Amino acid sequence: MTGPGDVTHSARRWWALVAIAASVLVVGLDLTVLNLALPTMAVSLHANTGDLQWIVDSYSLVLAALILPAGLLGDRYGRKRLLLVSLVIFGAGSLACSYASSVGELIAFRAILGIGAAAIFPLALSVLPVLFAPEERQKAVAAIAGSTMLSFPVGPIVGGFLLNHFWWGSVFLINVPVVVIALFAVGLLMPESKSARRPSIDLAGLAVSTAGLVALTYGFIKAGQDGWSDAAALGLIAAGAVVLASLPLVERQIARRGGQPLADLRLFGSTGFRWGTILATVVSFAMFGIFFALPQYFQGVRGTDALGSGLRLLPMIGGMLVGMVAGTRLSGPRSAGRPALAGPRILVTVGYLLMAAAMALGALTALGSSTGYVLGWVALSGLGLGLVMPSAMGVALGALSAERSGAGSALLTALRQVGSTVGVAVLGTVIGNSYGSGVAAAASRLPSAAAAAVRSSVGSGVAVAARAGSSSLLDTVRSSFVHGMDLMLWTCGGIAVAAALLAVVALRSRGPQGAAGTGAGAEPGSGADTEAGSLPVR
Repeated sequence: MTGPGDVTHSARRWWALVAIAASVLVVGLDLTVLNLALPTMAVSLHANTGDLQWIVDSYSLVLAALILPAGLLGDRYGRKRLLLVSLVIFGAGSLACSYASSVGELIAFRAILGIGAAAIFPLALSVLPVLFAPEERQKAVAAIAGSTMLSFPVGPIVGGFLLNHFWWGSVFLINVPVVVIALFAVGLLMPESKSARRPSIDLAGLAVSTAGLVALTYGFIKAGQDGWSDAAALGLIAAGAVVLASLPLVERQIARRGGQPLADLRLFGSTGFRWGTILATVVSFAMFGIFFALPQYFQGVRGTDALGSGLRLLPMIGGMLVGMVAGTRLSGPRSAGRPALAGPRILVTVGYLLMAAAMALGALTALGSSTGYVLGWVALSGLGLGLVMPSAMGVALGALSAERSGAGSALLTALRQVGSTVGVAVLGTVIGNSYGSGVAAAASRLPSAAAAAVRSSVGSGVAVAARAGSSSLLDTVRSSFVHGMDLMLWTCGGIAVAAALLAVVALRSRGPQGAAGTGAGAEPGSGADTEAGSLPVR
């Protein structure tokens, strides 16, 4: 396995980080451009609403099923090797999606994309404890998080341009050149690393974790689509929770027999990994709610197209970059023997409070609010996000040894994936219920088909109002969505305040990188990493 003297003191590691960031960017681009193409796909492929849902969900379900084994396979066979294979799979799947001729083909090819994506992000995180010393890891995590966030405005901007000039499949082709660049960069710049002892394949843990994550993820997806009173959705959520609750028992038995558990739940014995993972998952919950609502607001209420919507997300990215740079500088040592100005506890707490303030301002958005006002609170939310995400993930990753960085990063990624899925389902339901109640009276006076369209989404409601030439219906549709978005933002703000309080209590005061030799996830003298097992970074 690559040691610290080989890589962590070489300038090559920063070029390797660029290659890793490019790998993460390609996954983010796919996530952001798909929603833009769904309306066009519906026409070109004769897809109904259920078909469109499966085009989206086939990717999410495969991703949830394979995240944990991907990390273990990286530890066993080599993280660089598996990352290269995953990029090839992702590129081939993107190419196949571009030329799919039926709904069934597209659903199958989207599942192939999920196979590639399941390994890319956890493996990108897993090499950071190997490549970077604790004092540099904050910058590395910020770069990975920044490449993910960059995809949110870039995807709609590029995707909007392609949809305006080419066929729907072109939105998948943009992945291909990025994959090619990432393949060359990873192949040339990233060193190979793997566990010194080859971990065995935990088939029992694989079966239990896959079944639990798939059931839980699909249950929340179905609840977001069919409502929280849907018996099948609630049954899937309950079944997934029960199955996952049995995972510690299964993994404990594997460990007792001398095997290597798929999900090393001893990691949660580390204070750093436990609370860093929880705080990073909570921010994923709120973040995906915002990204779910804002494009609909800009297009349905403000009347922009997909390209304009992407451009209006740039202030959030600008705020996020400022937050990341500020957090990196504040958490770095000022000089030899002098501690940093701020550790993760302060950065995460302040970041969440900034996010809460942004959500409160956003919740005051009215139908007549100016674009400048909206972009102001959007930028402020990005600033808070830029402080929280790298710091929380840095705390979690700092508790991982180089031996188990793949499996630990996969566990972190799996929980964040569940958090984002739950966020879209729960926060989408908040908006949907409020919007449906707001347009109910106006929709009751319309023909059944038009009424169903108005109730389904703000975009469909605006289209119906435009065809009918009804300004009153248009105002009702738009104001109802704004009210639903405001309720969602109040919810996100409350979650952010709770997370800030949790950070104050859970992240004890310490140096920015933890005690030397104990890993960034442990407080000096806390014994957290000893309790967790073999977790020291070096």
